[in-house]
Amino acid sequence: MATGGFFITFEGMDGSGKTTQMHRLAARLRAMGRTVLETVEPGGPPIAQKIRRILLDSANQELSATTEILLYFASRAQNVDQWIAPALQRGEIVLCDRFTDSSLVYQGCGRGLGAGTVEALDRIACRGIKPHLTLLVDVDAEDSLARARARNAAEPHCETRMDDQSIEFHRKVYDAYHALAAAEPDRVKLVNGRTDMDSIEREVWGIVSVYV
Repeated sequence: MATGGFFITFEGMDGSGKTTQMHRLAARLRAMGRTVLETVEPGGPPIAQKIRRILLDSANQELSATTEILLYFASRAQNVDQWIAPALQRGEIVLCDRFTDSSLVYQGCGRGLGAGTVEALDRIACRGIKPHLTLLVDVDAEDSLARARARNAAEPHCETRMDDQSIEFHRKVYDAYHALAAAEPDRVKLVNGRTDMDSIEREVWGIVSVYV
């Protein structure tokens, strides 16, 4: 699918600070006069947000791995069709908090469903749309889980199902993210997420400014 805009995704473990960095980048780009769409996965449009509630609700621990990945891609398909593809065709900058890379590391590797399954569903749901640039905010599995659980304790909500997975699961995800960065260094750029938010923002802008 041809696009005229620029598609940037933020990836990383929960609690890495990627969402904050996406919002900061959006504000900077808008201040420069750029038109920016911000979206999130799972989520975005209202229909996809309803799917998000099923996926992340801590009450739904019995959700099978196959159902999980299909729901993630159902949400993604709606996000692509309703928001992402139209914005790219209008020539806008699209910032997305997670995309297919998350499915690759969490379901493909963490759940053991394999890269082939993820790639097949991506062809159906995304139809060739792939990020031009991916910023992987890098923190250790243990640190990210501690941050996520501290956040959940401070701001109680039900969207904790993925945070409730074992540390072994999160270590698999961490390793898979690093394998992805090594395999696609031109697209996936590691950002040091172990420092303060302002320093991370400067590093993000140092990467993005080359492209936009």
